[in-house]
Amino acid sequence: MTSEELLQRVRKIEIKTHGLSRNIFAGEYHSQFKGRGMAFSEVREYQPGDDVRSIDWNVTARMNRPYIKVYEEERELTVMLLVDVSGSRNFGTQSQMKRDTMAEVAATLAFSTIENNDKVGVIFFSDQVEKFIPPKKGKSHVLHIIRELLSFEPAHTGTNINAALEYLTNAQKRRCTAFLISDMITPPQPSPQGRGHVDPVVIASRKHDLSAIQIYDQRDAEMPDVGLLKVRDPETGVRVWADTSIKSVRDAYAKAWRGQQEALEEMYNKTGMNHVSMRTDEDYVKKLMQLFK
Repeated sequence: MTSEELLQRVRKIEIKTHGLSRNIFAGEYHSQFKGRGMAFSEVREYQPGDDVRSIDWNVTARMNRPYIKVYEEERELTVMLLVDVSGSRNFGTQSQMKRDTMAEVAATLAFSTIENNDKVGVIFFSDQVEKFIPPKKGKSHVLHIIRELLSFEPAHTGTNINAALEYLTNAQKRRCTAFLISDMITPPQPSPQGRGHVDPVVIASRKHDLSAIQIYDQRDAEMPDVGLLKVRDPETGVRVWADTSIKSVRDAYAKAWRGQQEALEEMYNKTGMNHVSMRTDEDYVKKLMQLFK
């Protein structure tokens, strides 16, 4: 892609997504996310009617009478976009590739953020963190993010969502609103360290307001009946022949997808994570509104 072509695509996506964020999502964003975070303000002496869960036991022990922690709402938010740039995003059989839908969704969220005078940053990840754009405000910053969304090429093709979530937890010390944007072909895996070790997805969802946005192609979920077909795994490079005219082959493919989706649902239930799933040929505006509501 030439620099001129890139500028044209940036301008096109800016016009489309900026309008959506301003006219449709601004109110939903504000009501859903603004002021969710709570920052410590001070301690004061306990008064009848105060929530006993707010008692600061260290201060209470020193002063020999009960004190509570007082918090105030954080009116300025930090929004982090965790964008999957693994090899599987370069696939699409309908209106566009998954990477294009991911870019539009991320751009819409980024513009919604600056419309509310908040900061937005991005973590690009494959099987490792490929690039980190620190949170900032302003339209020029969002345009920089869009350019990276459209042109960034990762060094690796695999997927490791846990690595991205661990990076988020370490990089963002204060609570933020985070969106995990991925096709979820390789969902977050349970920790190999076994019982007693808390998975990165659990830690991240406890520390931050984490939502998942799954973007997939129709053919990720079902295999068409088109006869003998040579297919390639975009993340491993492995190529195999598949006879799609055989019903049992198509059924096995669909069953594997359903099993993957069930594993995702289990993870969402475990963490309480907000989530939405959308196909590349679906109206992502409706899906994002569903997530916000």
